[in-house]
Amino acid sequence: MPSQALSSRTLARFLAPAALLVSASALAHPGALGHTHGGSFLAGLLHPLTGLDHLLAMVAIGLWSVRQSSTLRRVMPLLIALGMVAGAALAWAGVPLVGVEFGIASSVLLAGILVACLVRLPTLAGGTLVFAFILLHGHAHGSELAPGASALTYAAGFLIASVTITLGGRLLGGWLERHDSRWLRGLGAAIAGAGGAMLMS
Repeated sequence: MPSQALSSRTLARFLAPAALLVSASALAHPGALGHTHGGSFLAGLLHPLTGLDHLLAMVAIGLWSVRQSSTLRRVMPLLIALGMVAGAALAWAGVPLVGVEFGIASSVLLAGILVACLVRLPTLAGGTLVFAFILLHGHAHGSELAPGASALTYAAGFLIASVTITLGGRLLGGWLERHDSRWLRGLGAAIAGAGGAMLMS
């Protein structure tokens, strides 16, 4: 390993304060889902990119998937898509989920911890956990669709964005793993710190 490579603790100390500063103002779902988005493809595409909670969760899942079984890595995009669609469908059907905001913030915290601790889970357990995380995010996305807007085009946009972000996280995680896993652990710690700040906000 390079002699000057930062330790995970140093990296976390560097990144966590920045994440904590922006988390309160960049949440995708302040309050009780008090805003809506248009039903265009572009609105769906941009929505996961404009909220720190969604962005960090997707990136963390991608980072975490690097060390998981080949089966879980292969089905991850499908799990993301199914979880998003299932959650959004529940929202559009008027089925409430208790504690969605708490669950979303918790998913950021827990996903960051999984990355920071380099946790490897059995395929079924890991897949179930990812699906549960994404279900909550999908419900939040679906709840913010403007009345009368096109659910199909909006869903296509946020599905493509979510899967792309996750795969981008995997590529980043693979690069970090090959160079120095301490960077990967440090980034996970920073994401967990941001999730903790979201829970307290």
